[in-house]
Formats: sequence, C-alpha cells, structure tokens
Amino acid sequence: MSTAAWIVVAIIVVVVLVAVIAAVVLGRGRRTEAQRRKAEELREQARTADITVQRREAEAAEAQAKARAAQAEADARAAQASQLQADAQQRAEHARGSRSEVDEQLRRADEIDPDVQAEEAGDSGDVRTQGGAHRAAGASDAQRAERQDAELESDRQVDVTRDERHEEVQAPRDRTQGTPQA
Repeated sequence: MSTAAWIVVAIIVVVVLVAVIAAVVLGRGRRTEAQRRKAEELREQARTADITVQRREAEAAEAQAKARAAQAEADARAAQASQLQADAQQRAEHARGSRSEVDEQLRRADEIDPDVQAEEAGDSGDVRTQGGAHRAAGASDAQRAERQDAELESDRQVDVTRDERHEEVQAPRDRTQGTPQA
C-alpha cells in the first residue's frame, strides 16, 4: 500500500475514534443530565410528601392534646363524683345519727307519757301509741329512708345544676379566649 493510502486509513481511524469518544462523552453527559432531572423530581416529591407528613403530624399532636384534655376532664369529673359520694355518705351518717337521737328522744317521751300504752306488735317490738303519739301516720323506717335518699338526690341535682351553669358561663369565655394547649 502506498503512503497516501496509509494516511487516508489513519485519518479514517482517527475520525472514527474521535466520533466514538465524542459519542461516549455525549452519552455520559445525557445520562448524567437525566439522572440530575430524576434526582430533582424525587426531591420535589419528597418536599410534597414532607408537607403532607407535617400536616398529619400536626393533626396527630392535636388529637393527642384533645385526648389529654378529655382525660383531665374525666379525671376531674371522677374526683368530683368521688367528692359528691363522700359528701352524700357523710350526710347519710349525720342523718342516721340525727335519726337515732330523735328516736331516743321519742322513746323517752313515750316512757314518760302516761297515755302511751306499750303493746307487743308481733316480733318487731314496736311501741304503739294511743292516738298516734310519736310516729307519723303510717310513716315507717323505709319511708323515712326514702325521704332521706330523695333529699340527698335533690342536693346532688342542685350541685350538678350549679356545675352545668358554671360550664355554660365558662364555655363562651373559652371559645373567645382560646383554650390552653397542653
């Protein structure tokens, strides 16, 4: 082969090599650019998802705060119920003591009263009086107990009504001022 032919072959080989190198470099550049675009798309999706996650976290925190507030309210109501029960028990004890004193006083009055005739009333041992001295007409221990229970229930209802009025007055104030978050 002649020198000119070798030169032409060498030029063709160099041109082919340059074309291959250029294609490889351009291919890498395109692939790198595509990877950059894909990475940016993923970052944008992550930002969008992050906003959604933050909103959900805020909702969860709000729900937890409401649950804590409801639990605190339930605890307060339980404490109030316990206090009301203790008050009712104390009043019942006081009423029983007062009843015992009144019964003892009536028994002494019956002992002193010459018009009272002691009669056996079956196995109960009740003292019957002429003309109905110390026992109210037909009033039994069960009826007195029912009256005491009714009085206690009335007292409880007054307390509950008072608490409800306080809550009704408090509720508008809470809405205008906002409730504190725990």
